[in-house]
Amino acid sequence: MPKFSVFILVGVVLFSFFGAYIYSVDAYTLDSSAILFPPSFEHFLGTDRLGRDILARLIEGGKVSLIIGVGSAFIASVIGLVLGSMAGYFRGRVDKGFIILVDLFLTFPTFFLLLALVSYVNASSWVLIVIISITGWMTTARLIRAESFGITSQPYIKILNIAKISRLKILFKYYAPLLAPIYFVSFTFGVGGAILAESGLSFLGLGIVAPQMSWGTILSSGKDVVEIAWWVSFFPGFMIFLVTFSLINISNYLQQLTNKKEIQ
Repeated sequence: MPKFSVFILVGVVLFSFFGAYIYSVDAYTLDSSAILFPPSFEHFLGTDRLGRDILARLIEGGKVSLIIGVGSAFIASVIGLVLGSMAGYFRGRVDKGFIILVDLFLTFPTFFLLLALVSYVNASSWVLIVIISITGWMTTARLIRAESFGITSQPYIKILNIAKISRLKILFKYYAPLLAPIYFVSFTFGVGGAILAESGLSFLGLGIVAPQMSWGTILSSGKDVVEIAWWVSFFPGFMIFLVTFSLINISNYLQQLTNKKEIQ
């Protein structure tokens, strides 16, 4: 069990959603007398170009980044689970349609597809959740489809079909428990990928719009002063690294458990 990664992840969640109760500095307050102050006892992580406290902004931005990451990964994983299991169970035309749809989405590089979609709408947290989930379900769906083919070939599934058991009941009662490990692995990977996608868009100025903030927007705000104020970009980048690193470790652990069960 990657206890250290779980500990870090829980700590980041508590920091983002409950840190404001302990550190009560306003993330939006401008202070012309404290522009680009380095980390000190007065401002633990320093200030940005407008004199705003970086620690307070990390707490506020963490909420947005985590909500976007979890929300996007959840929707993308559910879409992948539904489409993949249907393709593996029904086969035939449903599977062919699934392959065409996946190939269509994979024709364009994911990040460029994100850029194309975001350029036509005004980005917000909910818009980014929908857009990132739309561009991130393919990998999960392909994994679920491959596993569903193996389940469909099992004798007990054939018997259930002969007995004319409801297809919906078969999918929920017999497919869902067997596909759950793959779903959770894909979900944990998806959270990290969604946070990185949102950070990349925000870094390019296409993500969260002010006055909202995320770790990506804070990181982007420090790119012009990185030579004289490293802390503005370093700390949000470090938070993104901690979350993605922890999620990758947890995903690897879940994948190892899944592989052990399959071998047994």
